[in-house]
Formats: sequence, structure tokens, C-alpha cells
Amino acid sequence: MNGEGLARRRLVPEPGAAILGVSSALAATALALVVAVELSQRPLPLGLVTLGGAALLGTIALALARYDAAVGLGVALLGVVVADPAPSDLVFVVVIAVAAATGRFALDRVPRTVVVAIVVFAALNLASSVEVIDPARAAAFFSITLYLCVFALWLTDYVVSSRRAAVVARAYVFAAVSSALLGSLALLVAYPGGRVFLEDGRVRAFFQDPNVFGPFLVPAALILIEELLSPRVLRAGRLVNAICLVALTLGVLFSFSRGAWLNLALGATVMFVLLALRRGGARRALAFLGVGLCVAVLVGGAVAVSGSAGFLAERARPQSYDAERFGAQAVGIEAAEQYPLGAGPGQFEQIAPISAHSTYVRVLAEQGLVGLVTLGALLLFTLGAALRNALLGRDTYGIGSAALLGAWCGILANSFFVDTLHWRHLWLVAALIWAGSMRRRTAGRATPA
Repeated sequence: MNGEGLARRRLVPEPGAAILGVSSALAATALALVVAVELSQRPLPLGLVTLGGAALLGTIALALARYDAAVGLGVALLGVVVADPAPSDLVFVVVIAVAAATGRFALDRVPRTVVVAIVVFAALNLASSVEVIDPARAAAFFSITLYLCVFALWLTDYVVSSRRAAVVARAYVFAAVSSALLGSLALLVAYPGGRVFLEDGRVRAFFQDPNVFGPFLVPAALILIEELLSPRVLRAGRLVNAICLVALTLGVLFSFSRGAWLNLALGATVMFVLLALRRGGARRALAFLGVGLCVAVLVGGAVAVSGSAGFLAERARPQSYDAERFGAQAVGIEAAEQYPLGAGPGQFEQIAPISAHSTYVRVLAEQGLVGLVTLGALLLFTLGAALRNALLGRDTYGIGSAALLGAWCGILANSFFVDTLHWRHLWLVAALIWAGSMRRRTAGRATPA
């Protein structure tokens, strides 16, 4: 079959297309309802609403005229998450809608295990909704979850060429580096408006919480490390990449998030071990250590200049609220016993005096044991796919498999201590891993340049 026939076949409805269409429509509708509820509760000035409408129309026009540019815009906005839905969500809803309407979104390039796990997890969210205490909170929380699932499926189908992988990687690194620079400079140098990027002496940039900002930088840092060792998708030279890596490391450090530190340390360790085991590993391992040493010296100097050493040591010690956080695990187990199907999406804070502070605890309490097993299966399948990609040296169209494996291991570890279910970069990293795992199966199909 020629390329034209393959492209035409993609426009013909196929098994799973109905689920895809319904899920996309539901996610878009749910996000629209969330926006409507937020606007009803917090009315915005007419000028701001008008500007938002113009931006929406501009995004639709961009997605129709320059599809990849719209994707790049959405990824670049991932560094701005001050509320749900985030600006990137609104861009991607338009992009996904355009993709579905023009036949550019199908499930044939997504692992079947992933599709099944996501469908089951979404169904369990709906089933658990019979127990909700706060229906508005449940609807808003589930709408974001559903949207992120659809986003991950779409992104897996989108990244099918080196050009498209470069669009995603460059925009993501740009978002991470710009956030890290703005936040770190606000801590090091007082400039007008800089305090908005800080929270109690910690950098949060355009995020609600430093504990989300710090981990957001980690996958980009790992991608840059692999780019320094083996340039593939980023156009910048090694010197620029090295400067960006220092900026990201400073951002992670100045978030003063122990979860982010663990995330980066584990991800870098996994990368180091994997690169050392590959052919020519001794040379790569030495280069890795050299990069790490240079970054450590520069970051250490920045810490000394900023006078943050004392606060850094304080944050590294156990905190008074740690006992409360770990107490959430007991609450999650009790909730699972009381609600076999789960208490419903977004209800943990309604049934417990403290936040979940763990993805696994939240899912156990809100979707029950079956929900935790389902999500766990999805996460472990992704870990297995990342490990297989890394061992086979199968990158995601230029995005290094070692970096993605390290990033995923860091996220899984971070998820024990922070609720990561709605982290946009979790679903982005997962989608890149799934896309890499499908490279061999889709090699003979017609793909964009």
C-alpha cells in the first residue's frame, strides 16, 4: 500500500475511534464547564475576557494554519500552571480538537495496554463518583484527569518523526529554562515584580507550588545532559546547553523541594548507570561525571553568593509537618476500606483533614484498590517500556531514552511524597516513552516529515 493509501486509511473510522471521539469531546466539554464555573465564581473584567476570546480565536487559526507551531506554543506554556485549567490546557484542547477533526489523531500508534488502562481508569473514576461529597469538586478534578489522559494519547500519536520530537523537546526545554532563570534571578537579584516568583524564600516561578516547579525542571535537565553527551534534537551548541543545564539545576535547588532533589538525584543516577553499561560506556561515564562536577561547582558558587546555605541545610532536615504527610497514608487505607469503589475524584480533602501528598494514596482513597492497581499497572508498563527502550538504545526520534528512563524513575519516586496525578509533565514524559516504544511497529507506516 502506498503512502497516499495509508494516509487515507487514517481518515477511515477504526476500532477505538468512537472511544477516542467521545473521550476528546468529554474532555473538551468538561474543561469548558470548569472554565465556566470559575468565571461564574470569580468574574473577570470585560477587557480580560475579550482578550481571552481573541487569544482563543488566534489559537484556532494557528492550529489550522500552522499545526506544529500551535503544538510548540502549548508545550512552551507548560511552565505556566497557576490554576486549573492552565493556559497550555486551553491551547491543547484546540489542537486536539483540530487534530481529531482533520483526521490527525488516532489510537493506532498508542500501545493497546495504555489505551485499555486509561479507559478502565476513567471508568473507575466515574464509578467512584456515586460516593462524592462535593460534586463540583469531583467534576472539576475528573475533567482535568480525563483531559490529561486524552492529551497523553494524542501526544503519543503526534510524536512520529524527528521534526515533531524536536518541536516538543525544544519547547519543553525553553519552558523549563525560562522558568528557572526568572525564578532563580528573583532569588539572587531583586528586580521589579520578581517577588511574584517566590514563596517563603523558595522559587516557584509560574507554578502554584515550589514542589511542582522543581520537579518540572528535572526531565528537561536530563534531556540536556544526554544532549551534551550526544547532540540530537536541540539546535543550541554545547556551551548554550551547558548554561541551560546550570540554570535548571539552580532552579531545582532553589525550589528547596526535597522531592525535586530526590527526583533529580535518582534520575541522574539511573542515567549514569545506564550510559556506563552501554558500548563505550567508560568514556560516556567520565563525560557524565565531568558535566556533573562542573555543574556542581557553579551551583555551589551560586549558593554561596546567595547566602542560601543555611536555608538549604534546614530544608534538607526532616520538617515538622512530615508526620502529618505520612499520616495521609493511613487515612487513604481507611478510606479504601470505607469506600470499596473509592470516595470519588478530588474527594480526598473532603474525607481527610490533610492533603494526600501522594499519588498512590490519593488514587487508593478516591478510586479504591482496583483503581490503584489499574494506575499502578499503567505506571509500571511505562517503566518497563522506558527500560526496554533504554536497553535497546531506542530513542524517541532523537529524544534520549536514558533521559526519559531517568525522568520516569524520578517521577515515580516523587509520587510517593507529592500528588503528581495532574502534573502535565508526567503525562508528557509518559507519552514520549510510549511513542518511543512504538517506533518499530510504526516504522512502515506513512508519517509526517
